Amino acid sequence: MKTKTKIPAKPVPVDQILAGDCVAEMNALPENSVDLVFADPPYNLQLKGDLHRPDSSLVDAVDNDWDQFSSFAVYDAFSRAWLKAARRVLKPDGAIWVIGSYHNIFRVGAALQDAGFWILNDVVWRKTNPMPNFRGKRLTNAHETMIWAGKSDASKYTFNYEALKELNDGVQMRSDWLLPICNGSERLKDAKGEKAHPTQKPEALLHRVLIGSTNPGDIVLDPFFGTGTTGAVAKKLGRHFIGIEREESYRKVAEKRIANIRRFDAQSLEVTTSKRAEPRVPFGQLVERGMLNPGEVLQSLNGKRTAKVRADGTLVASDTKGSIHQVAAQLEGLPSCNGWTYWSFTREGQRIPIDVLRQQIRAELKS
Repeated sequence: MKTKTKIPAKPVPVDQILAGDCVAEMNALPENSVDLVFADPPYNLQLKGDLHRPDSSLVDAVDNDWDQFSSFAVYDAFSRAWLKAARRVLKPDGAIWVIGSYHNIFRVGAALQDAGFWILNDVVWRKTNPMPNFRGKRLTNAHETMIWAGKSDASKYTFNYEALKELNDGVQMRSDWLLPICNGSERLKDAKGEKAHPTQKPEALLHRVLIGSTNPGDIVLDPFFGTGTTGAVAKKLGRHFIGIEREESYRKVAEKRIANIRRFDAQSLEVTTSKRAEPRVPFGQLVERGMLNPGEVLQSLNGKRTAKVRADGTLVASDTKGSIHQVAAQLEGLPSCNGWTYWSFTREGQRIPIDVLRQQIRAELKS
């Protein structure tokens, strides 16, 4: 009986810039192979004629061929095609970010939902230094919109809530982000001293996206790689990237840029995590391991209440018995209470929170 030869899985081309059409290149990647997609597609700006400043000087606007579409129908077909390809390569618990302006983001948002993605947030990137409206016929366009979506409504997408909170000075991160546009020394120039790319995104924007929605070692795909901001930030933060870019001039700039990037050390890449993400440690384990003994008396941290430890990891106090949480709540007359932060034990005359013992076990589990 002949056995079938197993064809080895095609390797994922991590930390590479692929040359070509984004749809074709994504369709050539293994299915369910990337953790996150960050997409900065053409905006289809629909500019009519040159744009001049009040002093008659020409504004360096986006007028490249790659941003030109003959109709909304053509642009919509393009959006559906690349989103379908991106969805195929995303892992089941993957997510996607798409950035755009008022010219295209609403159309892309509808295509996202039609493709089966589940929108998690729309984020407004409010620019501290936007380009003014030179014609004076509209409001200054001072923001862009990003859509963050899971592959499906059942996706267990990555969200580093605590890390973003710390990044925001201990306050919950909001969906309006105040960041400057790319300028100064960060703005890449070509051999002529001109902008290497008209819509280069600031690294600060990608830093926040990747810290919030990926982990070290994750693979981030950017199908419109440009001059490589996604790859540069991914490399710094210990993530892998796959870039797709059809324009050779942009690829050359991106390759040189990323080659000069130094990856941060592993310790520096650690971020604050939610306590809910830490390993669960039952109170009974402390008793099983002899860290606390049956019959030992626990005391509330305020010193007003006591309870005795039982062999099965429950407590008994006066007329109540149950878990460390139930007994604490009963004694305080509360609907609920966190026993880990309520109870303490005594060693050598010192009162020590029982949570110290839980953290010891968690440290062992991580090592």
